[in-house]
Amino acid sequence: MVMGWISAGAYEVALDDGGKVICRNAKGRQLKTVPAKIADDPAVIGLRQLTEWLERHQRECVATVERWMIRSLPVPTAALVELWPDTAWRAALRDLVITDSGGVVAGYLRDADPVRGLGLVDLDGDSVRITPEQIRVPHPVLLEDLGELRDFATELDLRQGVGQLHREVFRRTVEDPTAHSVDTYAGGVYQRFRFLAGRAVSHGYRVRGGQAVCPVFEDGGTVEARVWLGDAGYDEAETGPLSWTTAEGSALTLGEVGPVAWSEGMRMAADLYAGRDIKSSEERA
Repeated sequence: MVMGWISAGAYEVALDDGGKVICRNAKGRQLKTVPAKIADDPAVIGLRQLTEWLERHQRECVATVERWMIRSLPVPTAALVELWPDTAWRAALRDLVITDSGGVVAGYLRDADPVRGLGLVDLDGDSVRITPEQIRVPHPVLLEDLGELRDFATELDLRQGVGQLHREVFRRTVEDPTAHSVDTYAGGVYQRFRFLAGRAVSHGYRVRGGQAVCPVFEDGGTVEARVWLGDAGYDEAETGPLSWTTAEGSALTLGEVGPVAWSEGMRMAADLYAGRDIKSSEERA
């Protein structure tokens, strides 16, 4: 499907389904590329700016819904109804597992209507309607039957725009609850500090004071998972132990770390360790 054609000199231009600017001549034949002579035409520039805005909007929708999930925040049904007509928001929300305020799984979100409420596929595979005041998009580590929910979603051919069901999760292992760090993913060597810091930033983590930081809002407060990266003044860098602190910087024992903060912290540490120089890391071990 192509949006309406717009005049651009002796040609007409439009956006295709993928957001690419396409062009046809006066005879209606679509061209392989947009002719250079109309590259600066206001219609072409406007469509390209629209494409850039749509791409930013899509990323912002996904990032916002992901924040709701990581924080397991309550989301008013009225807000979902208002957002649903927007295709970018709908793509980010559709097929997510939602729960009621008590954490009980309601089903997979399929629709949001101002009159009929939320449309779901429930855990029996039936299409149902519910009208709660608010719902939650739970972090997958909080879903006890995560494996079954994944299998059922595959069976139903559901496609999530936000990685909820297939987000990598780490459940708490048997650790000393009085300890302050985990070294499962320590010792990953990088040839340059900037390579390690760059990987952290590219994966969405903050780099501050020689550490990769992942803030997580859980149980009404912010917890920061931290992995030591090293000193920017040195060429080589190595992933250090993973620890957690309050937002103010006070160290937490492992027993004080909630399930979401644990999972997201371990996920960050695993992400950074995965990019290591394997040969150098083995020689260092």
